[in-house]
Amino acid sequence: MAKKEAPINALEHYLPPGTFQPVLDYLQQYKVHLTVARERKSILGDYRHRTPAQNHRISVNGNLNPYSFLITLLHELAHLLTFEQWGNRVQAHGKEWKASFGQLLDQFIRHGVFPDDINAALLRSLHNPAASSCADEVLLRVLKNYDEKEEGVMLVEAVAEGVLFQTSDGRVFRKGPRVRKRFKCEEVATKRLYLFSPVYEVKLHPLSP
Repeated sequence: MAKKEAPINALEHYLPPGTFQPVLDYLQQYKVHLTVARERKSILGDYRHRTPAQNHRISVNGNLNPYSFLITLLHELAHLLTFEQWGNRVQAHGKEWKASFGQLLDQFIRHGVFPDDINAALLRSLHNPAASSCADEVLLRVLKNYDEKEEGVMLVEAVAEGVLFQTSDGRVFRKGPRVRKRFKCEEVATKRLYLFSPVYEVKLHPLSP
C-alpha cells in the first residue's frame, strides 16, 4: 500500500523541533486519522473530510524535509478547519481556505519555527497562499535547500536547451524552449510535448554531452 498509519510518537521525527505538541493538539482536537505516504509526484498531501463512518483523514508524503512536511500538514489542516466552518459550500482553495491556512502559518511563524529564508518566502504569500507549495515557485526553491541532496539531480532550468534528461520514472525528454513560466520538452519515445516547471528535479541522460 502507498500509505501507512503513523504512530503518534513517530510523528515528531517528521516535524521541525518544537512543533510536535501544537500539531498534536490539532490532530487530537479534531480526531484526525493521519497517514504518512510514500513519495507521490503529483501531490504532497491529501485531505478527506469526516463522514458519519470515518474521522477526518490527512496524508502527507513521508519523504519531505521537516519544513515541507509541516507546511503541507498545515495546508491540509486548513482544509479541515474550512470544512468545519463552511462544509462543502466554499471552493477548495477559496478565500476561506486561504484565511485558515494563513492563520495557521502565522502561528508557527510567530514562534520562530522556520529559518529566515523560509520565513521570508511564507510572509511574501501569507495573505494569498498558493493552492500548493508546488505552485509557489519562490517557496519551493527555498524549501529545496533543506532537502537531502541526491547525486546527479538537477533542476530542469539548469539543463541546456536540446539536451536529454530523464525523470525519476526513467522517461527521457529533450529540453525545449521556455514558454511563459514552464519549459516545453519533448518525450523522446513518444514525441509528445510536455510542460515542465523550472524547479522540477531531473537527471541528465547518460547520452547527454
